[in-house]
Amino acid sequence: MRALSLIILVSLAPLPALAQSCPQPLASAKRLVLVTADGFATNSASMRLYERGASGEPWRALGAAEPALIGRSGMAWSYFFRAFSRKGEPVKAEGDRRVPAGVYRIGKSFGTLPPNRAGYLHLTEGMTCVSDVDSPAYNTVTSRAKVGWKTRGENMWRVPEYARGLLIDYPTSAKARAGSCIFIHVRLPKNTGTGGCVALPQARVEALQDFSADGAVLAVLPRQALGRFKGCLP
Repeated sequence: MRALSLIILVSLAPLPALAQSCPQPLASAKRLVLVTADGFATNSASMRLYERGASGEPWRALGAAEPALIGRSGMAWSYFFRAFSRKGEPVKAEGDRRVPAGVYRIGKSFGTLPPNRAGYLHLTEGMTCVSDVDSPAYNTVTSRAKVGWKTRGENMWRVPEYARGLLIDYPTSAKARAGSCIFIHVRLPKNTGTGGCVALPQARVEALQDFSADGAVLAVLPRQALGRFKGCLP
């Protein structure tokens, strides 16, 4: 009986070990927004939702894949995921109009439209996301009253695509010019690419606000790199 118990324990051991070997925040995630593209140079992608009961369990798809729009210049590896890159693959830099490949926690909901949930960041006049690598506020959403008008940043209250959106907890480095202000936001009919974000129809953005309310992660990857996260992704 003791030998049988040991066999059972050994057979179960790989699941938590596998979860620990996956990059955070993916290892502990229970909800996943997976955005994939055919390569680094395309601005077209697909988005699919997944969930699981606990870390280490298999992912379960929630519905079919849907079209998504990414950076006008495609994607590039996040500075903090560059260890997964291969020779010749680009690395994200400020202003390159590429969405950063990697895995990130999805943050709070935001938008220029009135609040539709608790914790919503209402984009009112003066709110900006700082893209100035010389500013201590780099990669943060703040106000012009705090940073002034000479600091480079996106005046978010003036952007129609930000009617509804989700902040991405994107780690960055001003010294490395690693990129800033990564969001999931509304795709307008005229759009052919983003400045480095993921864009979806407004109804889908609002659905993602619901999906991510209790915590979710965003994975953005070229399909050729999915195997580099073996055992971590669907």
